[in-house]
Amino acid sequence: MAESPAGRGGGEPGRVGAYGAGPGGSADGPAATTARLRLPYGIRESVPGEDRRDGPPDRTGGADNADGADEPGKSRGADPAQDPGPGEPDGRTGEAGPGGTAGSGPDGEPGGVPAPPGRTKRRRRKRGRRIAAVLTVLAAGGALAVAGLGIGDDADAGDGESAGLPPNTAKVTRQTLRDIQTADGALGYGTSATVTSRIAGTVTAVPESGKRISRGQRLYAVDDRPVTLLYGSLPAYRALKEGVEGEDVRQFERNLRELGYTGFTVDDEFTDLTADAVKEWQEDLGLTETGVVDLGRVVFTPAAIRVDGVNAAKGGAVQMGAQILTYTGTAKAATVELEPEHLRLVKKGREVTVVLPDDRRVPGRVASVDTVLEPATGQEEATTKIEAVIALSGAKAQRAAEGFSSASVDVEFVAGTRNNVLSVPVAALLAFTGGGFGVEVVSGTTSTYLPVTTGLFAEGRVEISGDGVTEGAIVGMPK
Repeated sequence: MAESPAGRGGGEPGRVGAYGAGPGGSADGPAATTARLRLPYGIRESVPGEDRRDGPPDRTGGADNADGADEPGKSRGADPAQDPGPGEPDGRTGEAGPGGTAGSGPDGEPGGVPAPPGRTKRRRRKRGRRIAAVLTVLAAGGALAVAGLGIGDDADAGDGESAGLPPNTAKVTRQTLRDIQTADGALGYGTSATVTSRIAGTVTAVPESGKRISRGQRLYAVDDRPVTLLYGSLPAYRALKEGVEGEDVRQFERNLRELGYTGFTVDDEFTDLTADAVKEWQEDLGLTETGVVDLGRVVFTPAAIRVDGVNAAKGGAVQMGAQILTYTGTAKAATVELEPEHLRLVKKGREVTVVLPDDRRVPGRVASVDTVLEPATGQEEATTKIEAVIALSGAKAQRAAEGFSSASVDVEFVAGTRNNVLSVPVAALLAFTGGGFGVEVVSGTTSTYLPVTTGLFAEGRVEISGDGVTEGAIVGMPK
């Protein structure tokens, strides 16, 4: 195996067979290993920049000399029925020995390929055996397999097709390439959170699992007094009363105003006017009108919630810190779990596409990203995972997902984008023996190998650039 410089065009002249080794990395991607293939009998290496009008002049994969004798510097084609191919147990390597004769003995000593008996007349020129290779390309975080091609199948040279031209072609196109990475996801309502009691007493009311609760509604009750849900990102951590100042005061006053209570200014100071509004609110809830918001009487969540599960039983005793219930958001969301090296894909706010079980594609957005540490257990080592919640964007997407209570989905992340670049199918890329890559540009009945620099690999295509490579050019492809 030989290391090939990633994305570097114009290596040493010569490549491994026709369509014969795997590309490496790209100009802005990781390098990959390029396998050097052994040449079959009678096939020589092609040279970048040479014209191929009737095939290379010394390619003899299927034609014998008229007199059946070997000529200096050339290789005789081997009869597949009589002569084992490369890598078979007789030790032949398929590489040309001294004097240009293909093949060698088991110990590496020169050894020509004998002419098959009974073949002394010149046959019509035919194309040799097809040699297929597999090229493995590692680029942009994914693996791409490329089928390479050597000499064409047995076909008469006079059938209107030049013996040296590739069996298929494709055009160089100008387009936008997107490297899309897909992850498995679980459709639901996102990750759940837990509500713990800050009050000791007897649980007198709990909600049903699946119930949706919004601002100002009762979440649960202790000693027949309600605990109310309000909106905010800052958890309640102290009692709120006249003279207290802080961001938690502003958050509470904002909720009080949204519930329709007035007569105070929404700011970070709890005044006597705020206390008067609180007394009105307490009266409506059936609480003692103290003007003080006791710790534990309100729970703040970012928005309306859906009860995911209930931990406390009605009539049971509860202590401070006891779990009462778990909840999620009310909107459909997908949760994906990734390895830490894929953290770059899930930046908060990034737009993605979610493929639903019925193959409908809906827009999504990365709503949250968390690092989950899983401790070691028994023989299992501790692991670190990245958990991302993907919110489905818009009412249309929510309606599309409403029929699935829980299901597996695919989440597509755009890992990279290249706008307005030249590209060819990955299978058109050729690896040169000295390093670097190229394409075979076809013009009429001739073709020329041109070195190229590779860029992004995406959607089965590869970005290329180089002298002589233009939009609309025809390039060789394997069959």
